[in-house]
Amino acid sequence: MGSFSIWHWLIVLVVVLLLFGRGKIPELMGDMAKGIKSFKKGMSDDDAAETTKTVDHRADEAVTPGKEKVSKT
Repeated sequence: MGSFSIWHWLIVLVVVLLLFGRGKIPELMGDMAKGIKSFKKGMSDDDAAETTKTVDHRADEAVTPGKEKVSKT
């Protein structure tokens, strides 16, 4: 049960290629890279959103054109 020989690794490689196919492994790695890029972009967008100022709007103080202030009572 020591280390594996080169034949063991070749057999494992052949089995993996048979299961996933030649084109599937690069496709999976490309999808993983896209996911990482999307995650990093989302994290940087969150940081940018925290630095921007927002104005809270209360629905009960909405003013419509030509009418008085609408309030819930």
